[in-house]
Amino acid sequence: MAEQPCPVPRPGPAGNAGPAPPGPPARPRDQWSKKMDFLLSVVGFAVDLGNVWRFPYICYQNGGGAFLIPYALMAVFGGVPLFYMELALGQFHGTGAIPIWKRICPIFKGIGFAICIIGLYVSFYYNTIIAWALFYLGSSFSGTLPWASCDNAWNTPRCTNYLGGSNVTWTNSSRSPAEEFYTRKVLEIHKSGGLYDVGGIRWQLLLCLFLIFTIVYFSLWKGVKTSGKVVWVTATLPYAVLLVLLVRGATLPGAWRGVVFYLRPDWGKLLSPAVWVAAAAQIFFSLGPGFGVLLALASYNHFHNNCYRDALVTSAVNCLTSFLSGFVIFTVLGYMAEMRDVEVEDVAKDKGPSLLFITYPEAIANMVGSTFFAIVFFLMVITLGLDSTFGGLEAVITAVMDEYPQALARRRELFVLGLIALCFLGSLSTLTYGGAYVVKLLEEFGAGCSILAVVLLEAIAVSWFYGIQRFSNDVKAMLGFAPGMFWKVCWAAISPAFLAFIIASSLLDQPPLALFGYEYPAWSISVGSLVGASSFVCIPFYMVYKLLWTPGSLKQRLAVCIRPEKTARDPQAEALRLAPLL
Repeated sequence: MAEQPCPVPRPGPAGNAGPAPPGPPARPRDQWSKKMDFLLSVVGFAVDLGNVWRFPYICYQNGGGAFLIPYALMAVFGGVPLFYMELALGQFHGTGAIPIWKRICPIFKGIGFAICIIGLYVSFYYNTIIAWALFYLGSSFSGTLPWASCDNAWNTPRCTNYLGGSNVTWTNSSRSPAEEFYTRKVLEIHKSGGLYDVGGIRWQLLLCLFLIFTIVYFSLWKGVKTSGKVVWVTATLPYAVLLVLLVRGATLPGAWRGVVFYLRPDWGKLLSPAVWVAAAAQIFFSLGPGFGVLLALASYNHFHNNCYRDALVTSAVNCLTSFLSGFVIFTVLGYMAEMRDVEVEDVAKDKGPSLLFITYPEAIANMVGSTFFAIVFFLMVITLGLDSTFGGLEAVITAVMDEYPQALARRRELFVLGLIALCFLGSLSTLTYGGAYVVKLLEEFGAGCSILAVVLLEAIAVSWFYGIQRFSNDVKAMLGFAPGMFWKVCWAAISPAFLAFIIASSLLDQPPLALFGYEYPAWSISVGSLVGASSFVCIPFYMVYKLLWTPGSLKQRLAVCIRPEKTARDPQAEALRLAPLL
């Protein structure tokens, strides 16, 4: 598409577009107090529970050490360019995911609304997983961990503590103490008949979730000034815990078996398209472009911050953390295989929350100093989850407040309280006896293909409609140098192709959904598909709305709708953004 001269004045010394619109004066936009506040917030968002539970499993399932080749290629040509693009967009325009489209391509403004809806869906289930971890943390303060034996009220005759002695027979119907603690004590899922009958609410989990959302509220209510301080703990503590667990895991008998299994290359796997799809999906969901978080966090930067260096550093930290987590997990799995006298692959079958709440706790229960390691492990899980929650909700808060500044600028505390209350109410179904089934459904459909499609359209809107050259000029205005040809080619062609490849593969290969032996009924898959579509439909709906309400012929309407709008900027706010950040 031919590029038009940008009518939006670039935010700079000469970037004022006239007086601000009439109305009550808005509160000056927040800025990060320190550069490290921003970096830790980005790292905290990108490094989440998926780095611990998803990457190690996908790595060994798709060729071990050989998987690192497609993973690295997908990161370089797909994930990192999109990560860099979002940071640059947010920093240049200094606004959230909804109003930013007025300055890029107005007809795509529905992307911003879709991002906010996806953020809500994620908050409905993600914080429940953190609440589970909080329940585990509270249960860890005991001399003997409650999932270490079969002598508890919730255990069944099938409970088998295979690490408790040498004369134990393990069968397909056997259940470990850790599995029964998770399913029968934490979730009490045996009281549910499935999605048809999820049962009542677990009041213990309700209290845990209330505490989690209380922490989230008081971390976000004042903006980046408060959340930027909280991440100094929540973003750094997981690394200290990972190192402690890595050292402990490396000293366990059989740890080397797990490491060999984790990294043993299976070069034949590289010929399978499924491996490349898995690598592309993992790097995308790990770095997290498209959720509006990078746009929001970068919008609080000063104008000349080096977001290029930030993108490279934080994405590298994210990928290395995933790799390190693999050693932490598989040294313990090797230990479990040694103690059970089986192959590593026989104990490395769990993925997702089961890895965090069954497999790893089971190993911890049989370590010396089990109470200490259980406490630090679940502290790590909670802090990893909280960081991502901070980022996800900040994206929604920033987008809505920037869209309606006159109404919300001086009412942030009330707006955040209302948003947290909405998220809490939306999470209630995940706290029932069958709540784990709801969590699985939302995890699969709430932010699956819909978020991939959102980022694909975002990349197309910026590269093809706003224009690569115009975007490069924006980056040059901020950094003093324009992006190289590599980045331009990735933004315009490789990254969109990368996203289309993942979407097509995901739609063509949809395995049956199951959890703890429960097969999801067909109607639940239809409901999940509607949930996924409910966010994406904001984009075509807004396009139709914009075209209908824009005056002129169809050709004139299209021309207006794809051209960036002139927006008035606050000179005082822009001056603050130009101030250097230490």
